[in-house]
Amino acid sequence: MREARTGGAGAPRSFGERLAHTPPARLAVATFMLVILVVAALLCLPTARAGPYSPNLVDAVFTATSAVCVTGLTTVPTAEYWSGFGQAVIVAGMQVGGLGVMTLGSMLSFAAYRRLGLRSKLLTASETGTSRLGEVGVLVRAVAIISVVVELLLMAILTPRFAMAGEPLGQALWHGLFYGVSAFNNAGFVPTVQGLDAFASDWWVLAPIMTAVLVGSLGFPVILDLTRHWRHPSALSLHSKLTISFCLALLAIAWAAFAAIEWNNPNTLGPESTSATLLGALFASVNTRSGGFSTFAVTAQDPATTLLQDALMFVGGGSASTAGGIKVTTLAVMLLAIRAEARGDRDMEAFGRRIEPSILRVAVTVAVASVMFVFTGALILSLVCEAPLTRILFECISAFATCGLSTGLSATLPPIGKLTLAALMLTGRLGTMTIATSVAMTNRRRVIRLPEERPIVG
Repeated sequence: MREARTGGAGAPRSFGERLAHTPPARLAVATFMLVILVVAALLCLPTARAGPYSPNLVDAVFTATSAVCVTGLTTVPTAEYWSGFGQAVIVAGMQVGGLGVMTLGSMLSFAAYRRLGLRSKLLTASETGTSRLGEVGVLVRAVAIISVVVELLLMAILTPRFAMAGEPLGQALWHGLFYGVSAFNNAGFVPTVQGLDAFASDWWVLAPIMTAVLVGSLGFPVILDLTRHWRHPSALSLHSKLTISFCLALLAIAWAAFAAIEWNNPNTLGPESTSATLLGALFASVNTRSGGFSTFAVTAQDPATTLLQDALMFVGGGSASTAGGIKVTTLAVMLLAIRAEARGDRDMEAFGRRIEPSILRVAVTVAVASVMFVFTGALILSLVCEAPLTRILFECISAFATCGLSTGLSATLPPIGKLTLAALMLTGRLGTMTIATSVAMTNRRRVIRLPEERPIVG
């Protein structure tokens, strides 16, 4: 009877067994929601708020979601509303969210692009082109080391500048650490009232921040690949080559476009010197795709700049990174498919490699599903607030792409609107990865194939 109760086929499984058999996508969502709830609970404590501010559960949940999903959208001013303890909780949320997303994204990416189980792929292959990735602990340790090194380096660079600007040493150290974590994790939170407006023309501050944002947005597989093959770029994996080339291309295009559009705008870059204008345009081009930092108000810029930012935020950064969006490799695959179709080529090719047609199905699924998520969020917000559609769409794309740029709409939304943006942030952080993984790892075998017929497309 004891064997029947504990080892029978119909016996209930233990928590560990159920956890081991939980699909990775479902486990990812549950884990992130649990972390968000813990951070929100800490932010609801009286010690987390500064001054006379009263507790607000919706704002706490929104801020926790934004921190853990490394977005940067806020409904209350970070520097004024949250105390030192509250800001420390936000930093912890950004760090946990960034490390968790990078690790999880790498695991899901390796499993998605190899038709083997997740555990096997973690031990035998990687996107870096090596034949063996190693144990899971090695991967997690590598992610943690790279993150901490970059963040501490950024803190060491920024702290002296903040001290020179008149901040006490302790405050300068804290702000340096805060910006280090926020920048590398592409979170976009700022610990000061003025944000980075006071350093709009300061290369010492802006250059390290946008470098950390760019590195964090490449994705851990690319970073690991670069550390191993930096002397021989030709040995980089196709994923790394596509990510780096398209990131640099989008960066150059956005830099030139922002500079041209905002050059004479008296409310943004117009009054600045040529050097400061070029710096501001470059900083905006780097942060639009995920970082979320800004040196001028979004509402003050030209509508053309806003439209361009919509597109760049939607694309986002690299796969398995702290960036959001559909990812640059998704865009790259779709553009390569268009090129192959225009040329009449049978295969999609890039950097001397052929891309499997199944990857195009994943890319299309991710892109279409992302459009549906943004459309649904924009539809809900249009029903609960009276803001112009351009502001609503910008806020929804920023939330889904976990970018953090804002027109100020988030703070004025009713609770249902704030929760809608929170849901978009969580969906944007996990949705495209889980969709890609579920599509790529589903292998439905059918004995009988139906007759083929070509519908008219286009």
